[in-house]
Amino acid sequence: MCGIAGLIHRRKTGDVGTEMTSMLKSLKHRGPDSTGFALYGQPKGNELVLRFKVAEQDEMLKGFDIRREVKERRAEVDKRLQELGAKIVKEEEATEYAFRYRIAFDGDRRKLADYIEDVEGAEILSLGLGLELIKDLGDAERVSNQYHLSGFIGTHGIGHTRMATESDVDIRSAHPYWAYPFADVSVVHNGQLTNYWKGRRALEHRGHRFMSNCDSELIAVYLADKMQQGAKLDEAMKDSIHELDGVFTYIVATADSLGMAKDVMAAKPMVLYESDDFIALASEEVAIRSVFPHEIDTWDPYEGEVRVWKAEGRA
Repeated sequence: MCGIAGLIHRRKTGDVGTEMTSMLKSLKHRGPDSTGFALYGQPKGNELVLRFKVAEQDEMLKGFDIRREVKERRAEVDKRLQELGAKIVKEEEATEYAFRYRIAFDGDRRKLADYIEDVEGAEILSLGLGLELIKDLGDAERVSNQYHLSGFIGTHGIGHTRMATESDVDIRSAHPYWAYPFADVSVVHNGQLTNYWKGRRALEHRGHRFMSNCDSELIAVYLADKMQQGAKLDEAMKDSIHELDGVFTYIVATADSLGMAKDVMAAKPMVLYESDDFIALASEEVAIRSVFPHEIDTWDPYEGEVRVWKAEGRA
């Protein structure tokens, strides 16, 4: 079933960490297995924010040995960053196994990502100027508290609550997905693509790699690939309506924009609230109303509809 949500402050910043947590808590009944956030803060020059993990949550139950391995894996990541000329400006331990680095790096991001993920157990969750992707097992309140997301100031964000149906319950299978190796592109999705493997093989032939077998990751890489070829976000999304088969509703975020798309059958739900300053959308209206103390009007996008909003006040 799963639940998806997104919001954007068009003319200013806001506490998107608290707002997205509230929205996703309201959608807990749609999927309690894992929760994910893609939050967009204000960039600091050309510094990149690197979110990565070196183990899964359940691995930490194995005791001392895995903790020693985690330290060794992190040390190897640090070593490889240094080898490629990346300077660690700031480092934070989000959990025992997940970390947040701010790095100065002007080299090949694909090469950097590949070299880090060659470390056993290492996976980059996101690498971007503004994007910070956080996901883990449990409901929204648990993940938000674990990663201290309250007070995260930014312009926009998307999120996902997952009910595992076809793949494992682990961080790798949780959403959102970062469009590796493109900076600041992420996607959440509700539905199923019937031409997943065909689309994946085509993108792999173009040199892209996939970290999971989840069709949401395909949407993220598909859109990023289109934009790399020169398409605008809305153009790439309109193409997706015709080129991606199945039933789907998805939300995509880039460095300065938020977009949503519904397939032509419109079988997967989406509710939208829009004002001059703020847009919120989610699988259910209850999520939108969780961030408003007053009465609001909402509506359902049409079948085949594509909408994009821009954060005009983004630095």
